[in-house]
Amino acid sequence: MTHAVTGEAAAEPMDDDVRDALAITLRGCEELLPRADWIAKLKRSKATGRPLRIKFGLDPTAPDLHLGHTVVFNKMRQLQDLGHVVIPLIGDFTSLIGDPSGRNSTRPPLTKEQIEANARTYFEQVGLVLDIGKAEVRYNSEWSDPLGARGMIQLAARYTVARMMERDDFAKRFGSGTPISVHEFLYPLMQGYDSVALKSDLELGGTDQKFNLLMGRHLQQEYGQEPQCILTMPLLEGLDGVEKMSKSKNNYVGISEPANTMFAKVLSISDTLMWRWFTLLSFRPQDEIARLKAEVDGGRNPMEAKLALAHEITTRFHGAAASQTAETDFRNRAAGGVPDELPEVTLSGAPLGIGALVKQANLAASTSEALRLVDQGGVRVDGAVVGDRGLKLGAGVYVLQVGKRKFARVTLA
Repeated sequence: MTHAVTGEAAAEPMDDDVRDALAITLRGCEELLPRADWIAKLKRSKATGRPLRIKFGLDPTAPDLHLGHTVVFNKMRQLQDLGHVVIPLIGDFTSLIGDPSGRNSTRPPLTKEQIEANARTYFEQVGLVLDIGKAEVRYNSEWSDPLGARGMIQLAARYTVARMMERDDFAKRFGSGTPISVHEFLYPLMQGYDSVALKSDLELGGTDQKFNLLMGRHLQQEYGQEPQCILTMPLLEGLDGVEKMSKSKNNYVGISEPANTMFAKVLSISDTLMWRWFTLLSFRPQDEIARLKAEVDGGRNPMEAKLALAHEITTRFHGAAASQTAETDFRNRAAGGVPDELPEVTLSGAPLGIGALVKQANLAASTSEALRLVDQGGVRVDGAVVGDRGLKLGAGVYVLQVGKRKFARVTLA
């Protein structure tokens, strides 16, 4: 990973503590701007004992988080462990505007009730990564609501339309004739004003947030504050190793998914993607990861490294015991056994044809697909392969299996 170096002499002198803190900051990051300013902040923090203030804004647009969201949280936790103050900022005010970043159309704003419900879920999930008890949790309505119309106009006077139109998504939409609402210009202004209100030293965000993060630096200077540094983190590739992790692309690992599901999904990634996930999702020291990679390159089975990653991630969100149970479950499935926990399905209509039974148990999208799977030898009932697509099952309890991973315990009446 190549890190951007901005405004730093080639050999900036620093002691070991500052050098280690800088290395932790840079691990896996896309850009640190300006690096020399961050080094100066780290040195001052060490000299004075004053922790730095590290901000990350969260617009609670959806209630569930996946591992891609945790890339930034992991970085915050690393910096929190260095003794700095992390500030998870819930954008309850900015969510009413809707973030236009990276979009080619206006994002509909959320209702106050949606924001409150999502924020509660966010805290529960973010608390699995951060030490929430030591974090400074804030809502930007604290200072945005009192700003009022007069304050909003005064804030807007501190930035130009020409500068706003330098932003890629706005420029593309303007060029294509796609409407841009005036209120969308307010979003980066309000996010930048959050940095003024919090007096932040560093703001984190995804690469798609760079414009908004730089706005915070600009406005802090406008208000006579020392400008924050910005740290952008890359977007995590999903299970397919190509597209960014997204629920809409079904290539995600949800942090609230069952331990068995999480463990198996991590093991399903490619050997190449595994090292990217180690860098962005693991808390192991980088030299330890490098040694592990060297061992794999030297002939060690990559599955052993992937198991270590799956255990670390699953333990973080579910505990060590659940992670160990998940490995046992995975090995049992790989050996053709039945997992410990099965979805329970109750159906009526006995006797029921095997195609309809598999479809109604949600193990196939349609009856015709279920019958095709039967023809391929991919359907089992109580462990026995079904070879007859005309099979009908009477009343009873059956364990259905489709392929290696799909199971259901069906009670048929």
